[in-house]
Amino acid sequence: MFNKILIANRGEIACRVIQTAHRLGIKCVAVYSEADRNARHVAMADEAFLLGPAPSSESYLRADKIIEICKQSGAQAVHPGYGFLSENTGFAKACEDNGIVFIGPPASAIAAMGSKSAAKEIMSHANVPLVPGYHGEDQTPALLKQEAEKCGFPLLLKAVAGGGGKGMRVVESLKEFDEALVSACREAKNAFGNPDMLIEKYLTQPRHVEIQVFCDQQGNGVYLAERDCSVQRRHQKVIEEAPAPGLSDATRKAMGDAAVRAAQAIDYVGAGTVEFLYDVDGSFYFMEMNTRLQVEHPVTEMITGQDLVEWQLRIADGEPLPLQQDQIRISGHALEARIYAEDPDNDFLPATGTLRYLRTPQENAHVRVDTGVIEGDEVSVYYDPMIAKLIVWDDSRDRAIARMEQALEEYRIAGLKTNTRFLRNLAGAQPFKNLQLDTGFIDKHQALLFPPSTLDPLQCLAMAACFLLEKQKAVRTSSGDPYSPFARENSWRLNSSYARPMKLAVGDQVHELRILEQQGCYQISIDDASYQVSGQLNDDALQLVINGHRLTVHGFQDGDDLTLFHNGEQFSCRQYRETFGEHEDAGKGSLSAPMNGAVVAVLVEVGQTVSEGQTLVVMEAMKMEHSIQAPHDGVVGEIYFAEGDLVDEGAELIAVTANDEEAA
Repeated sequence: MFNKILIANRGEIACRVIQTAHRLGIKCVAVYSEADRNARHVAMADEAFLLGPAPSSESYLRADKIIEICKQSGAQAVHPGYGFLSENTGFAKACEDNGIVFIGPPASAIAAMGSKSAAKEIMSHANVPLVPGYHGEDQTPALLKQEAEKCGFPLLLKAVAGGGGKGMRVVESLKEFDEALVSACREAKNAFGNPDMLIEKYLTQPRHVEIQVFCDQQGNGVYLAERDCSVQRRHQKVIEEAPAPGLSDATRKAMGDAAVRAAQAIDYVGAGTVEFLYDVDGSFYFMEMNTRLQVEHPVTEMITGQDLVEWQLRIADGEPLPLQQDQIRISGHALEARIYAEDPDNDFLPATGTLRYLRTPQENAHVRVDTGVIEGDEVSVYYDPMIAKLIVWDDSRDRAIARMEQALEEYRIAGLKTNTRFLRNLAGAQPFKNLQLDTGFIDKHQALLFPPSTLDPLQCLAMAACFLLEKQKAVRTSSGDPYSPFARENSWRLNSSYARPMKLAVGDQVHELRILEQQGCYQISIDDASYQVSGQLNDDALQLVINGHRLTVHGFQDGDDLTLFHNGEQFSCRQYRETFGEHEDAGKGSLSAPMNGAVVAVLVEVGQTVSEGQTLVVMEAMKMEHSIQAPHDGVVGEIYFAEGDLVDEGAELIAVTANDEEAA
């Protein structure tokens, strides 16, 4: 076995690999960018080397620098994780040429599957079923458009060298094709250095079912059950589960055998995933093969009891497969939810900021958290916005879903927007529980997944006031006599009572509260409502009784800002203080950046006439593009940023004067 390996990655997957390597007695070398100097994977490793500036092109994609660090550190092998260089043929070949073991398949296998079009040709010869479409080398836009008409709509444009939903567009009609092609090609070139596209018939109700395969250097191959990854948004997986529910044993075996044939057709070695589209009639079609460990590998580990990273290390060291096909057993059901820094209520736009407060559910045999961050870390614009993977297991799917709902309720984050409430709504949605699964699940069930808050805002204000008062009391009594009348929160005075005023703001609305403390309770009046509240604060947990209802809420105070966590939802408010100063609103017709990111394309010029819905500027954040479109017909007045500029959320990008304004 290796004595020392280098992990050519960051975040949770780097931490995940280090955990297994250390268990096996292997020393680990980490690499990091300037943005990751204090990252968790750096602290966990035995040693770490700086790669370069924050942009991945200057750090984690520097294959030459990583090879140099391997030699300098004495690392015998490289684990690429997923993303970055994990499916880069040149990097795998460079490792081989320099006598460094690449913990993954040979470069030839990566090359074979790296082009989706070439992969389909290979799969056709291996008797693996394929989706109808075009995967030729001729990338002339006119020819692609012609092939699109032959394929029929809706269709899927997909980067031949891509993955993770990048460089991918669903095209509903011929009139959408040209703009979608340009956008997908640009995104693919930025992400993978290759703008080439393939075209596939878009199945309207498919499930995404994938098979985990492993092959050793002796030519043996096995599959370790399957995963259902149908619940997606923007072609990126949101919740994954194993085994795939509702599959017959015959289908499971046929799909597994096809996956092993696919791997052996390219002399595969190591961990790989063969992805299939599973249609409502029970048929399945090869989609692509990922020549690396998948993000969702933990659900397979939970149902098989196997450590897939250990399998990777042993196979890379020349050992045979740890188990043969008839020795692999599955038990129970597992689900994984990807916790992201993003705003589900704003089209899932990525979010950035500091993890000011982070509490996770307790890990045990049923609950696992894979993460690369700790409280206080920053989620930046440079990398994928995933905060963690939450994995649960139980002996049935229903029980596993219940575990997931509870664990998501216990996952509490403040400082930036996250998708935890959305995930809990998804896991608890009856159609999800009823196996009404397909890749359009989220779009079909918007009302269920984005319901209005169930929290009573006035009651939350009363709870917030109690939290703030109890925290103030804890601070004061810790430094003085807790029985002194001057330690009370009612501005104590002799022979008199006093209702203390407090102003709390929710968004732009300011609420005036009057609070009277009597015999350890607070009488809180808000508008026309009145609440009798008592509470006891223990760290971040407030145990309270409000109008006779006993409950527990958690809170995080950051200066004047307070976030409460209750029933899987968040309530935010702030202590209002009068401020005076000038405030200027953005002019009518302006368009602002919806998130922190970079301008990758400016598609118009000053003075140009534009139409409502026309794309004007394209921004990129965390490897995903977002189009800024004209809100109305008009004329471009000003353009404030150029291609390549970094912009902050809310910054005015461009000004468009409406036609009626110009006429006036």
